[in-house]
Amino acid sequence: MSQRLDELNSWLRGECGLQAFEVEPASEDASFRRYYRVRLPDGTTRIAMDAPPERESCASFVDVAARLQKVGVHAPSVHRQELEKGFLLLEDLGSSSYLDVLDESTVESLYGNALGALVSMQACVDPAGLPPYDRALLDEEMGLFPRWLLETHLSMALTGAEEAMLEDTFAVLAENALEQPQVFVHRDYHSRNLMAGVSPEPGVLDFQDAVEGPVTYDLVSLLRDCYVRWPRERVEEWAWGYFRLAVQSGVMREEQEERFLRWFDLMGVQRHLKASGIFARLYHRDNKPGYLADIPRTLGYVVEVGHGYPELDPLATFVEEKVLSAL
Repeated sequence: MSQRLDELNSWLRGECGLQAFEVEPASEDASFRRYYRVRLPDGTTRIAMDAPPERESCASFVDVAARLQKVGVHAPSVHRQELEKGFLLLEDLGSSSYLDVLDESTVESLYGNALGALVSMQACVDPAGLPPYDRALLDEEMGLFPRWLLETHLSMALTGAEEAMLEDTFAVLAENALEQPQVFVHRDYHSRNLMAGVSPEPGVLDFQDAVEGPVTYDLVSLLRDCYVRWPRERVEEWAWGYFRLAVQSGVMREEQEERFLRWFDLMGVQRHLKASGIFARLYHRDNKPGYLADIPRTLGYVVEVGHGYPELDPLATFVEEKVLSAL
């Protein structure tokens, strides 16, 4: 048993006043946080979060959870907190994620609920005080693609022309993000972080890195998910359904219709470049190989979308001919 787990058990017994409980691993994510399910004698459960304070901050989780709950979005209640030690005792939203239950018979209902919750967050959550999704952060994220996927994972030496192409493309993608309406952004709003079978649905997790940023970011995270793929026509149909709901809720305006799909498409390319770099980093830096299998799907979006825009076609061709063929 690790020292951190010993400390967590002591905290649960002491500050939380729990007795005769059992602790078992609940899940891990792509960070340094660990989650444990705490089973109590009466049959109820809680989730204990262990976020090493030198690596992760619990304060942002507590802050954003309160913002979401205030507007009726189902973030887990925080029963106890010890921010200095990095421990939280949370409501248990179960173990059934959207990814576990998405299929043809459930997707319309699940995505309908998720899109409704998304518009509620964007329309009602005040992003004041959250970090801005600014040019520096956008560029830093896109830089993960050449650093971790191309150079570290594929040992690829870029030519000067390829470096210039990436630089020009990154500028286009950043400008696309910054010209959009800026709203509350969950930043990881996808099938692994949305929980089914709770009321209200979905349960929303992993929101501690929320920022103030582009309106299409969470939408494309959900509909062009790195872990599950739907036909492009269907994705666009859902996206336009969101747009109509966003206009009704005051999140977007009717006159933004002609720019909406471009905002959505290019935002996805930015996110998927970032995600593919993160998946490679998780393997090489953090010894988490499980995400490597998701890279081809993630980059497949870049190829599909990129060939539809002249300014992105060089990137799409590069990814298709040099990157995907090397994986």
